[in-house]
This record gives sequence, C-alpha cells and structure tokens, in this order.
Amino acid sequence: MAAPSNAEQTQLQDMEEEDAGMEERGMESDEEEEEGMGVENSDDEEEDSSEDEKENEAEIQRLEEQLSINAFDYNCHVDLIKLLKQEGELFRLRKARQKMSELFPLTEEIWLDWLKDEIRLTEEEPNREKVYELFEKAIKDYICPDIWLEYAQYSIGGMGSPGGIDKVRSIFERAVTAVGLHMTKGQMVWEAYREFENAILSTVQPPPGRIPSREEQELLQTQLERINTLFRRQLAVPLMDMEATYAEYEEWSEHGVADTVKQQYKKASQQMAKCKSLEESLIVAEPPKLAEYQSYIDFELKEGDPPRIQIIFERTLAENCLVPDMWAKYTTYLDRQLKIKDLVLSCHERAVRNCPWTMGLWKSYLLALERHGADHHTVSDVFEKALNAGFIQATDYVEIWQAYLDYLRRRVDFSKESSKELEELRGAFSRSLDYMKQDVEERFGESGDPSCIIMQIWARIEALHCKNIQKARELWDTIMTKGNAKYANMWLEYYNLERSYGDPVHCRKALHRAVQCTSDYPEHVSEVLLTFERVEGSLEDWDVAVQKTETRLNRINEQRAKVAEKEANLARQEEERADQRRKTKADKKAHKKVQKGSRAGEKRKAEQDDYHDEWNDDSDQAPKRHRGNGDQNTEEYMETETGLFGRPAPPGYKPPPPGNKRAPQGAAADAPRQNDDKPELRNDNSSVFISNLAYTLEEPEAKLRTLLETCGPIKQIRPVFGNKGTFKGYCYVQFEAPVSVPEALKLDRKEVEGRPMFVSPCVDKSKNPDFKVFKYNTNLERHKIFISGLPFSCTKEQLEEICKPHGTIKDIRLVTYRSGKPKGLAYVEFADEAQASQAVLKMDGMDVEDKNISVAISNPPRRSMMDKPGSTTDLMPRQVFGARGRGRTQLSLLPRSLHRQSGPAGKVENGTAAEQVPATSSAAAANAAGETKPLSNSDFARMLLSK
Repeated sequence: MAAPSNAEQTQLQDMEEEDAGMEERGMESDEEEEEGMGVENSDDEEEDSSEDEKENEAEIQRLEEQLSINAFDYNCHVDLIKLLKQEGELFRLRKARQKMSELFPLTEEIWLDWLKDEIRLTEEEPNREKVYELFEKAIKDYICPDIWLEYAQYSIGGMGSPGGIDKVRSIFERAVTAVGLHMTKGQMVWEAYREFENAILSTVQPPPGRIPSREEQELLQTQLERINTLFRRQLAVPLMDMEATYAEYEEWSEHGVADTVKQQYKKASQQMAKCKSLEESLIVAEPPKLAEYQSYIDFELKEGDPPRIQIIFERTLAENCLVPDMWAKYTTYLDRQLKIKDLVLSCHERAVRNCPWTMGLWKSYLLALERHGADHHTVSDVFEKALNAGFIQATDYVEIWQAYLDYLRRRVDFSKESSKELEELRGAFSRSLDYMKQDVEERFGESGDPSCIIMQIWARIEALHCKNIQKARELWDTIMTKGNAKYANMWLEYYNLERSYGDPVHCRKALHRAVQCTSDYPEHVSEVLLTFERVEGSLEDWDVAVQKTETRLNRINEQRAKVAEKEANLARQEEERADQRRKTKADKKAHKKVQKGSRAGEKRKAEQDDYHDEWNDDSDQAPKRHRGNGDQNTEEYMETETGLFGRPAPPGYKPPPPGNKRAPQGAAADAPRQNDDKPELRNDNSSVFISNLAYTLEEPEAKLRTLLETCGPIKQIRPVFGNKGTFKGYCYVQFEAPVSVPEALKLDRKEVEGRPMFVSPCVDKSKNPDFKVFKYNTNLERHKIFISGLPFSCTKEQLEEICKPHGTIKDIRLVTYRSGKPKGLAYVEFADEAQASQAVLKMDGMDVEDKNISVAISNPPRRSMMDKPGSTTDLMPRQVFGARGRGRTQLSLLPRSLHRQSGPAGKVENGTAAEQVPATSSAAAANAAGETKPLSNSDFARMLLSK
C-alpha cells in the first residue's frame, strides 16, 4: 500500500483534530450537565448540613447554659465534648475539656482523644511543651499503659532537639516503672522501648566495609548493652507472651543467654503461672469485675511484692474509679506500708477527686498531709474543698470538722499563754458551731451532733490545756440547753470535768442539777450524788442530798406508774379490738359455711331421689347411719401449715358393709375411695404432711413416691380426694423410719408442676401446743438482705449474678405465691454482715430489667395472731370429715323445723357443730362435760315427738 502524500496527511490531521474537538465539546457539555446536577445535589446537602449545624449549635448552647447552672453535671460535660468534636470546634473543644478536667478526672478514652487533637494542632503551631504538660496531667488521673505509650511515641518526634534522646529515654523509664508490671499491657511498652533503642543502634553502626573508630566502637558497645539490659529487665517481669520475648532474646544475643537471665526468666514464668487463672477470670468477667479484682488483690497482698500490689490496685481503680472502699483500701496500704510522700499524697488526691462525696477519704487525706509535713495553707485548702464536696449525711460534716480541729489542736504550743495558733483553734471551734447550726441544719434538718461532741472537746481543751475552767462551764451550760439535760451520761461527763479541773462546790451544784433534770437514769445520778456527799460533804449536805434524791425518785416512780397504766390500757383496748375483729371474721366464715352447706344439701337432694327412696324403704337405717358417723368422734387431728384436718378412722375401724353405701358415680371416684378405705397405721414421728399440690396432678401417689423415695423407704402415701374423686392437693406420707423425715423436709418449696410443694411435719397440736410451722426467721438478720421490686421474670441464677460482686452468697430464696407465681421479692444471705451492708449500699435503687429495686437488711415484721398457723382454727374450727370425705351419710337427718340455734356453736366434731338439744339427763351431762355424745334412735324419736 502506497504511503499517503503530504496533502493527504494534512487533511487526515485536520479531520482528526476536528473529531477530537467535537469529542472535547461533547465531554464538556456532559461535564456541564453533571456539574449542574451536582450543584443541585450539593445545594440540598448544604441545606441539610446547615439545618444540622443549627440544631447542634442550639444543643451546644443549651449544654453550656446548663453547665453554667450546675458545673458538676458529669454527663453534660461528656455530651458537650462529643458535640464540639463532631462540629470540629477545636478551640471551643479544648476549653470544654479543660473545664471538665478541673472538676473531674478524665477517662482514658477522653484523654487519648484530647491528646491526639492537641498533637494535630501543634503541627501548625509548633509548641511541644504544651502537649508535654497535657501528657503530664493525663498520667496523673489513672495509670493507663495506652497513655504512657502515646506519650513516649510523641516524645520520639522531638528527639532531634537538644537533649531529645535523653528526654525520650526518661519518659520510657517512667513508663516501664509505672506500667511495666501490667500483666497484659506492659509488654507493648517494653517492646516500644526496645524498638527505640534499636533505632538508635542503627544510627551509630558504621556502614558496611568501613572500620569504625574507637569512639564509634564505644558508642556501639554502649547501645548494645542498653538493648541487652532491656531484654534482661523485661524477662524478669511476669508478662503475657513472655515466651516470644525469650525466643527473640536468644536469637538476638550473640553469646547466648546467661544463667542468671535463665533463672530470672524461670522465676517470672512461675509467677506468671500463678497469676494466669486470675488473669483469665478477668478476661471472661463482665465489668466492673470487682469481685475478680478483689481476689487478685488478696493474692498479691499475700505475695507481698509492693510494686505488684500497687499495679493491681491501679488496674482495679481504672475500671472501678467510683468505688470508695477500693480507694480507701489502696490509700490505707500506701499509708501503712510504702509511706512514700509523693506516691501517698498523689493517691489521696486522686481518691477525693473520684469520690468527693466520701468523707472518710477526705479525712484520710488530711491525716496524710499532716503526717508528711504539708504546709498549713495546703491542709486548710484541702479542708475547705472537703466542706464543699457535698457529703450525704450530717454526721459526715461533724467528723470532718473533728479531724480538722484535731489537726489545729496539735499545732498549738500550750506552754505559751497566747499564740496565733491558739486563737486560730478557738476561731475554728466557733466557726464549726456556726457551720453546724446554719449550713448543716438548713440542708439536713439536723445538726448531726446532738450530743455536742465538738463543744465537749472544746470544753476539755479549755479546762486541761488553757486552764480556763470558766469557759468550759459556759460551754457545758450551752450543751445542756440543747436538749441534753435529761440524759444522765451528759451530767456525769460534766461532773467528771468539774471533778478533774474544778472544785467541790461546782461538783455538788452539777450533781444537784442532774438529780432534778435527769429522766432516763435518775437512780444512777442519785447514787453518784450520795457517794460524793459521803466523801466530801457535811451532815447538812448529806441530809439535803437524801431529801432531794428521795423526792425526785418518788416523783419519777409515780410518773412511771402512770405511763405503765396508760400503756396497759392501750394494750388491753387493742387486744379487745383484735378479739372483736377475730370474732367478727369467725362469724362471717361460719355464716358462709352454713349457707354453702345448705345449698350443697339441696343440690344433692335434687340429684339423688333414688337414694331417698332407699331410705324410705328402711327407716331404721337412718339413725344407724347417723350413729355410724357419730362413732367417728375418736378421730385424731393433725396440725399442719394449712390448719386442722380430719384424720381417718383409727386402727381396727371396719367400714360399713358394701350394701349400706351407694357406689360412687363414675370410675374416677373408685380409686380414691378404695384407697381411703385402707386402715391407717399412723406414726407422726415418721410422717410428713404435703400440701399446695396442683388439683390437676395426675396419679399423685405414684409421682410423690418417685419424688420422695430418695428420702428413705416409704410405708404408705395417702392422697386426699374429694367427693367426686378429684384430688384435693394434699396428702400424708409415712416412712418406714423417722430418719427419713428430715430428708423429706428438705424438699419443702420444691417445685412440682409449676407450684411450690409444702412439706411439714405431722404434729398433734393438742400434745404440742407450742409447735410452730413457720420456718423462717422473723427477727433482724444482719447478714441477709431483702429485695423488693424485682421483675417477675428474674430467676435465681440472674439474682445470684447481680449479688455476686458484693460478697459470698450462701443462699437465695425467691418468694412466691402458693400457685408458684413470683411476688417480685427475694432474700439473699451473705457470709457476714459487712458483705450484706455493702450490698445494700451498692444495690439499693439499681435497675434490673427496667425495674427499680429496693434493698434493705432483712427485718421481717412479726406475724400477728391471725397469721399464725392454727389461729383461725382456734376461733372457727374446720369441718372434719371421715376417711371417705363428705359422704351422703353426713347429710343432716333432722327435719328443717328442728334446725334451731339455741346457743353458740360448741366444739366441732365429725364435721357439724354440736347443737344444744332438750335431751335426756345423759345428753345434758355429756354437754356439760364438754363432749358431744352421738344421738340414738330414741333421742331422735323424742326430738320429733316434742314438736
């Protein structure tokens, strides 16, 4: 093919350029369209973002206004910082963080965010010293490995400045000292330190092929020794994954691992093995992990290594910074064991910053400041901060004032008549009294110092050190006018003061006033006065004392008699009202029972006409059958948790012939009735009574036998059935031996088909009137807590998880209704009183599944007489039926015209109340003897003929 000519080439170029121009113009038009669409979308986005910005700005202003009202709103500070960070307001964000850090210690997360933001800002304005100062503040709040690592890495950026390398090494050394023992996070600090030294090593090594100078060799040897030392130091510390560090050291070391290093590594590995289980429990536990940390602390305290004890305390407080007891344990350990000033005072300061409401931490802080020789201005500033901390009870202010006054008293040189320190002490006493009267009473409604302890101490100081007994008497006059004059111990305290520093005249005057004013123990005060006069007084003084004491004691005895009479009248009135209430309730129950019985009788009469025909055929059977019922008066009664229940006929009782009774309707009633016909060889010592079973329980005898056979060999089980063959929910179980009864009682409240099964001993109440079936304590139980308001879905296991962090749990009992449904109440028993008290403090008011629970020390109310088992039966005995339940032979055979109530119901026997009838002398004698004699045929005849 021939090559194109120059003209053709020119034409082709023009065509290509034209096509390219058209493509460019097309692309430009497409870009313009896209830009137009993009402008529209950006306009929408700008509108949305502007609306969001306005909302965020309004929220920021609201939070700032709220903080201006209450600067101690922690959550408000956190929300404001999040919003400002979201908006990118770095300078306002810095100011908000500074305000929060002045009031509260910041968490590790907040500090790291703040530090990273400040590092970015200093890239534009190179002022590294500000960031260094911020890091120094951050490491004082909590011991956090991540913050130390960030600090060291940031300092590496300034190693090029004069002294930069030494500064980096100094920060790394402080870091490994502070957190190098951290079992899980300490390793990353050690590795960062080694990496830094390896980087320095690479700068001092000569290029390959060049022989280093003597100075370079010394620098190289020094750097290698530094890295070797770091390896050896790290391998002596028990840390996670220390095997990898050992392997790395073996590879790095040219001369092998020294024996001393091997021994240190082996010792650290053994220590690591001891702590491994504790570390694993921390890993799997959920926050706050207080119980797991406490176990770890106890372990380290037994080991006795101060640095390791310190690091585990720091790890605990980093996750439980609001637990005052943990801060108190840590500061106490530092005060008594380490006694290093900077460490002790720093820890005390952090404790009160985290838990400012805890008076005990402020008190310990004041003592630590004095112990380590802090200047007076520092101690006074800390005390003023304590007053503004907002304690939760009035007595806290009394104790903190006492601690400060004790400090001021120890500063005074009482050998001088007057000094600046003494005047300051007196001024502080006066100020404390004013503070209690104004600030504390206004806030709590009480001074917190009813016994005037502060004034008593002031009076003793004036009398003992200042020899100013007159001032002491003035103070005691003020004490007595504050409602303390009626207490004998207050007068005796004043008397002892006069006895030690005063004179006999004022002693006698104090005792005479005490006799006249004391109302709690006047006999004791009178005895002290008479003893004083025996030693100090004249005959005239003795006579006056005897006369005053006798007059006062007679008046006191009269007052006590009146009070006792009044209380007795009130108790009698209350008892009468209670008797009336019980009587009214019993009458209502009796009335309802009579109505129910009459309705049931009418129903049975309508349903059983053939039965009455049978009676009409043989009229002699009626009295015989009634007499058969009367023979059941020999039945025994059994007291159970649900009251009195009739027992079947005693051994030897023979049931009536089959022809005298009508077969039950339906096959469902055959089994229970046949079971009831069995004679019972009862032995209460080897029997238990089981109740609260479900009426729908199928084959109760078989199921109970399966449930109870673990307790011991069973002789018989007697479930109780109703008239129609339905199970009544209770039964009697007799074992072969009495030793099985305690094992069976352990099954009390065991759930059977959704209901708690009640198991109680068989006890004859007539033989054991003092028997109590309520097995739970009704007194104050300081080692047990009572929880109310629980969600009904709360299980025993869930409650155990909630309570476990506060101590060792011995038992948990969820309170249920008889149906088995929960009441939302529970009792939790701890190992001791301290753990129970701690649980009340921590758990009261907490939320469990959106339910706010209440927790208190267990102190059940005493059971009233109506609540006690058997109380209702004493007032209104239950009806008692025979072995077959309520049979047809128990229908009333008297004509309705003879149903007259001639007197109050007597003792219930055989299921009906004994009525007084105009019978023969034998019947009258039986009634007089308190017994119900069965009626004969002649008795019935006379009753009919009398009408």
